[in-house]
Amino acid sequence: MARNLFSLEGRTALITGGSRGIGKMIAAGFIAQGAKVYVSSRKQAACDATAAELSKGGVCISLPQDISTVEGCKALAGTFAKRESKLDILVNNAGAAWLAEFDAFPENGWDKVLNLNLKSPYFLTQALHGALKAAANAERPAKVINIASIDGIRPNPQETYSYQASKSGLIHLTRRMAAKLIEANICVTAIAPGAFASEMNFVARDQGVELARHIPSKRIGRDEDMQGVAIYLASRAGDYAVGITIAVDGGVTYASLHV
Repeated sequence: MARNLFSLEGRTALITGGSRGIGKMIAAGFIAQGAKVYVSSRKQAACDATAAELSKGGVCISLPQDISTVEGCKALAGTFAKRESKLDILVNNAGAAWLAEFDAFPENGWDKVLNLNLKSPYFLTQALHGALKAAANAERPAKVINIASIDGIRPNPQETYSYQASKSGLIHLTRRMAAKLIEANICVTAIAPGAFASEMNFVARDQGVELARHIPSKRIGRDEDMQGVAIYLASRAGDYAVGITIAVDGGVTYASLHV
């Protein structure tokens, strides 16, 4: 059993926001462990390009879809259902951020972020509930992994009000969904990333050396750091982890002496 703890052979995964950044990191990690991976993102060209690239290492299929609305979530679930009758692993990774000063923060910046970061993970999981239940049993639970942020655990100095609120909400939503879905052998967990280079986290991407000085581990996150935690939660190794959120941040949240 120990040899297969982290294997994803025979499992099917769907990763939203899977064409770049953390979603793409996780997709590559899952494929390396033998999973069949569907990647979804709003932009078809980017989604298709990522699927083509990752297919060199295994099975990766593009399912482009805007999931910022409930209708979009249902559409993605419907498209997936035409290809697969069950879903072993759902990664709710698609997200957005908005930066604006307190007195100027706009309603559209609030709604865009909350809709994609907090509402969509709930309604996409709801739309795929049947497929997750079809894959789940007591010996091999299905998995839902929500990608939150350490900004949902402690405040970030940047004025990203709706982003920080959405990620904090997603962490608590993870616990509430977990309490319900474990009844059907579906484990819901979350990952709270710290500094990983991506288009959204342009500070880590463009100023990684400077940022690393403020991280206890003295570096920003690497692909393998994200992949390791995601594979753990998705595989047999993580079957008894229910409702938890793991901070993957080099110690910023829980091992920093800086206030």
